[in-house]
Amino acid sequence: MAALFGARVRRLRTAAGLTQAELGHRTHVVSTRITQIERASGAKPTLELARALDAALGADDLLVELWPYVYREAFPDWSRRFMEYAERAVAVHEYAAHVVPGLLQTEDYARAVLKVGRTLGSKEQLEERVALRMGRQERIGAPDRPELWVVLDEAVLRRPVGGRPVMREQLARLLGTATARHITVQVLPFDQGEHAVMGGSLTLLTMPDGAEVAYTEGAHYGQLIEDPDEVRSFALTYDRLRAAALPPLMSLDMIRSVMEDNHRGANVPSRTERRRLAQEQLQQSGGRQLRGGGRHFPGSRRPRP
Repeated sequence: MAALFGARVRRLRTAAGLTQAELGHRTHVVSTRITQIERASGAKPTLELARALDAALGADDLLVELWPYVYREAFPDWSRRFMEYAERAVAVHEYAAHVVPGLLQTEDYARAVLKVGRTLGSKEQLEERVALRMGRQERIGAPDRPELWVVLDEAVLRRPVGGRPVMREQLARLLGTATARHITVQVLPFDQGEHAVMGGSLTLLTMPDGAEVAYTEGAHYGQLIEDPDEVRSFALTYDRLRAAALPPLMSLDMIRSVMEDNHRGANVPSRTERRRLAQEQLQQSGGRQLRGGGRHFPGSRRPRP
């Protein structure tokens, strides 16, 4: 794809009667950068540069539309295959243990997620990744949109990713999915206990011909599963998660409740109060009496005599 992108740039530049130096001047890069792009060598073009080239060459967004495919080449083979499957899927069934799935993220939430735990060379790279994620969401509003069924661990709702205002907006986005007939959201509450996918996320994709693939992902790895027997096993695991989760309407009620708590602000004890509480609990475990009444928080009870 990088070679195709470079060939398009070279053809458009030649048709416009520009030298590499002239095109570089118009796009605010050195001429050798244009040479690298046209030869598909060196670093891949950024989204900002693709837009600048489009504007300078009058390409009518051709280069911007090609850019995601060039960018994707930087991902491992299994990751690229998963993206290709996802673009063709007629049904997407996903379990998320830690964060809201990308297809339902707000822009600010996505930015908060993408900027941690990854090696980013610049703010520009972060914005490119955010733009790509937002671009992929267009599919769920397209005429050929897939059925989307998402099971969220309760932890996803309660971790204030990006801060409380960002999280409140994200929870509101989840509530907004109730109006979309092709999107179903369920919440798997804490009191369901342990299950088979606690360590990460699970996605099942159904292709137009009925074939299925599975994808599991942790904090630093991912695995694409294409073997039919293994996929059937993961599909059974997913069905069990759906059965254990709250029904859709009850799930929306929980999301709404968490959002209201988020708006009011959680009653979290200060660091000093938490330290004092920990000291009290240590004293209690040693059988010593506490001095004074002290303040108690939910979940901290005195031992019975």
